[in-house]
Amino acid sequence: MRIHTIVAIMIAAVATSGITAQETKRTSDAPRASKGAKYLETGGERKLEVVYKNVSGKELKLDLYYPTAKRVDKCPVIVFTHGGGWAAGNRYKAASGSFASVFEQLIQEGFAVAPVTYRLAKKDRNVAIRDCVIDCKDAIRYLSKNSEGLGIDPMRIGVMGDSAGGHIAQMLLLAEPEQLPGDPALADVPYRMIAGVSWYGPSDFEKTDLFNHDDRADFRDRFSARILGSDSGPTDKRSRYREVSPINYLSKDSPPLLMIQGDKDTTIPVKHAHHMKQKASEVGAPVEIMIIKNAGHNWRKVDDEIDPSREAIIERTVQFFVENKPPR
Repeated sequence: MRIHTIVAIMIAAVATSGITAQETKRTSDAPRASKGAKYLETGGERKLEVVYKNVSGKELKLDLYYPTAKRVDKCPVIVFTHGGGWAAGNRYKAASGSFASVFEQLIQEGFAVAPVTYRLAKKDRNVAIRDCVIDCKDAIRYLSKNSEGLGIDPMRIGVMGDSAGGHIAQMLLLAEPEQLPGDPALADVPYRMIAGVSWYGPSDFEKTDLFNHDDRADFRDRFSARILGSDSGPTDKRSRYREVSPINYLSKDSPPLLMIQGDKDTTIPVKHAHHMKQKASEVGAPVEIMIIKNAGHNWRKVDDEIDPSREAIIERTVQFFVENKPPR
């Protein structure tokens, strides 16, 4: 896999449903790129730096990669939400390491892929975790609203993320389209989620002991400020924690979810996956968990080689989406 920094500039106009984007027909063409940006090179059509909404004067963007050979007019799409503690990271992570391997294979399987930028809590004290989720839901609403021009199927949307992005992916999958509303221009836009994969993402903030990996007596909740934000009063705490906990949206009608978690992860302990699986069993929801031995956060090996391997994790991730892709 060859990944390099795009340096040439090309602007293409997109005449679809009011969509404005820089578009390339083939990955050998170079679009206008943000400084230091990296994109997937798939051999297929791409729409890069697509603005899906503006918040407080800031443009939020996504990239859209199409299957190398489109099999239908409207293809299913996998939205990618990056990790970084809701306070760091960017969507260009999709073009690196294991993520690039996953998305290149999904593209070969007929999926489009859409990595998304969202506001970060660390860069704006007024941004809380709920805002990160709302931004990503608005990205899906934008894709659905403009699906005709973009050539994607709004009734076949999947989502994948890692760490904080894994949490966001769970929220996007399990919350109804109308929940957590954002941009009024994107309100009441229908779409359907088909499947989601979370790599080492948390499932429940209300149950804070799930983050206490070694059951320390002096454990402190380290995510409170990012959950509550700057405008939350004391009475808001419980409702804010509940609102951003994916487990509270789980039901027998939920789309299939795959949670892959490392058993030596001290950042997001494996307890989260087992906790979600237990709730799924109680309500009859389709949740599968895959536990990786000797794996810390980001699949970092602890004591011994991780088992199953990183390659097996990638394979199962791709397979899960393929298994749950409904026919058009």
